[in-house]
Amino acid sequence: MNQEACFHCGEPIPEASPYQVNISGETKRLCCPGCEAVSHAIIHGGLESYYKFRTELPQRPELSDDEIAELQVYDSPELLQEFVHQPEEGMAETTLAIDGITCAACAWLIEHQINNVEGVEYTGVNLSAQRATLRWNINKTPFSKLLAEFKSIGYTALPWRADEEQQKLQRENKTAIRRLIVAAIGSMQAMMFGIALEAGMLESYMEREFVLLFMWMSFLVTTPVVLYSAWPFFTNALAALSRKQLNMDVPVSLAIGLGYAASVWALVFEVGELHFYAIAMFAFFLLFGRYIEMRTRHRIGSGGNALHDLIPQAALLLDDQDESQYVPSRQLRPGDRILIKPGHSFPVDGVIVSGHSSVNEATMTGEYLPVSCHPGHQVLAGTQNIDSPLVVEVQKIGHEVRLASIARLSERAQAEKPRIATLANIVSQYFVAAILLISLTVFTVWWFIDPSQAFWITLSVLVVTCPCALALATPTALAVANATLGRQGVLITRGHVLEGLAKANHIIFDKTGTLTEGRLELKEIRWLAATDDPRRPQAAALAAALEAHSEHPIARAFAESQDQEIQAKDLQTLTGQGLEGKIDEQLYRIGRADFASPASQLEPPLEEGQWLLLADETQPLCWFRLSDQLRPDAQQMLSELKDLGMQVELLSGDQEGSVASIASELGIHNYISSATPEKKLERIHQLQAEGKQVIMVGDGVNDVPVLAGAQVSIAMGDATDLAKTTADTLLLSSRLQRIPQAVHKARMTRITIAQNLSISLGYNLMALPAAAMGLIPPWLAALGMTTSSLVVVFNALRLRDKANEQRLSEVSPENFAPSSSQEVKA
Repeated sequence: MNQEACFHCGEPIPEASPYQVNISGETKRLCCPGCEAVSHAIIHGGLESYYKFRTELPQRPELSDDEIAELQVYDSPELLQEFVHQPEEGMAETTLAIDGITCAACAWLIEHQINNVEGVEYTGVNLSAQRATLRWNINKTPFSKLLAEFKSIGYTALPWRADEEQQKLQRENKTAIRRLIVAAIGSMQAMMFGIALEAGMLESYMEREFVLLFMWMSFLVTTPVVLYSAWPFFTNALAALSRKQLNMDVPVSLAIGLGYAASVWALVFEVGELHFYAIAMFAFFLLFGRYIEMRTRHRIGSGGNALHDLIPQAALLLDDQDESQYVPSRQLRPGDRILIKPGHSFPVDGVIVSGHSSVNEATMTGEYLPVSCHPGHQVLAGTQNIDSPLVVEVQKIGHEVRLASIARLSERAQAEKPRIATLANIVSQYFVAAILLISLTVFTVWWFIDPSQAFWITLSVLVVTCPCALALATPTALAVANATLGRQGVLITRGHVLEGLAKANHIIFDKTGTLTEGRLELKEIRWLAATDDPRRPQAAALAAALEAHSEHPIARAFAESQDQEIQAKDLQTLTGQGLEGKIDEQLYRIGRADFASPASQLEPPLEEGQWLLLADETQPLCWFRLSDQLRPDAQQMLSELKDLGMQVELLSGDQEGSVASIASELGIHNYISSATPEKKLERIHQLQAEGKQVIMVGDGVNDVPVLAGAQVSIAMGDATDLAKTTADTLLLSSRLQRIPQAVHKARMTRITIAQNLSISLGYNLMALPAAAMGLIPPWLAALGMTTSSLVVVFNALRLRDKANEQRLSEVSPENFAPSSSQEVKA
């Protein structure tokens, strides 16, 4: 008997499927909730005629040979060993990251469809994590066939494996959840018994034996909370005390430990009161607050599986005959040539050998607009080719790619603590010491007033004044701000940056490659030597030979003039002055006039542009005029900085005419031209001596000393490697407007930290007297302490902005079209 087909998609309908749609009074059966939702949308949208006039059912998309070949790479033993676990002979298990899951219907469709594949025993979809767990017979069904099955129903599935940091976060999260669940169950049960006991209900209506039973039940349900859920508080407190330090876990441990011990004493010897439920609730509220803080920290500070998610596992390797073959990306080596097709991501850092296309660099720079690329253009792992095929020569692989270096820089920034965070830690230690002294004083006073209340009032003081909110006030705000700026293309690599940006009142810019695009072009050659000099036609080629190995933007202006027959050797760079080297045993210099030919005492021409002098050992040969263009958002960026009260200055090693022209166009009144690195650093020190907080923005080797000398340094994304290493911040995006945005975000962060500190200290100052007077019971003290911590965390989360939504809103609607996956699922 043939199985009935779904009216919408034509797939077989499960026997127990309850899904259906009513069309023109006739009921049609459907296979899944996805088809039901789509068919109802078609009918309610007035498009019922679609079903009337369609000539055939939608065809299931077939994968191309090329797509199948790409997926078959995952059948290689090397990748299978990494992504697939085989617990027994023939059986395999794996976890896949699924792109495109939007609702429970998607999860149902995936499980239903994949479970019908031969050899599959189990498919489970985690909707919130967008991952699927599979168990199947790998001898019957290869791994690539499962991936192809996902793709054929409109979902992209890739092997998922947590990196070491992700695994650590997962273990931490699972342990925290278990402790929280135990504390929640224990506190609820203890509260049920404890409140009834305190209200006198049981003594009034039950015999003494049952009352004792309820007391011992309170003890039993509270003990796991204290010995398991609250155990990290004790270990952290002991670790701090062993280092002769005080942290917030010291008063927490005292409160939980003393309260539990006193209640056990009262239970065993039948003296005093039981407060098991107060102790259990305190532990639960505290654990709940820390769990929220931990989740925030994980979400903000963890890059997750970034390298694995962004870098494709397969690449098209080209041989000497330009024949292509899919290979695992990890097998690539520097010097290999690979083919990157439109829509594919780059698995390595490399340089384009042939082809012209657009590359989406949003994952690296935060810019939504594609970048036009051509032979010679550098491409980065994790970015995506858009228009046309490109042949790329591999330069860096694995952990050497820029994406990996960015991750390492971010980790370094997270590890470093700014001064304000260190100060907060010191304050919290003194605060804990003060709490302990105050608690001892309260206990002494109440011992003379009412000994029966002394212990529990002291316990309330310990609980209500726990400095959890104070400890969270600074790091949470810093983490949120760092993550937000990172999404906008501002990569912070040092811990003091946010504090420095917030205090800054003076900003200094280099010119070439910073305020300007750094793409200098050779506009004019003005010959100075004898007109019959045979080197005259080769002037540009001589300069190109000297500049061939330089990373400075000036070198790119001579790239098109290179002559392979003219090579320079013994090259030396004099920072801020120029280059020298030998060509055909003749020494040449190019750069500033006082460096290239100091004896001639030439002054550069007054015309607009940057003038370089080429000279040999005996005479100047010619002037080169180079021109550059301002970055399109430079004017607006400077306007926003001035609105923020920043003083702007231009320091450049270029000649007077070029620097003055740029300064005049941008409205910069303070500028210095022909500035050597020493002169720039001297200017920085002068400003700092005047009390200025200085930001330096640069991109070249000549900017390295001054980048290191400023309070905060920012390097452009296309800066030299040395400048990037020295700088505190990398501007991954080419948009200068990110700088005033970073300053504004830093100032907002400082305000938020001040608010958080005020909230935490204000709460403690108000709650402490009430607790000391016996007006706050221990359970209410626990609730108030947790509430203050959550307020601080949520206040810090206000620093987040919708960076992704903002970028998407800038893209015009006509740039969007329905994806093939959407069409398939509909």
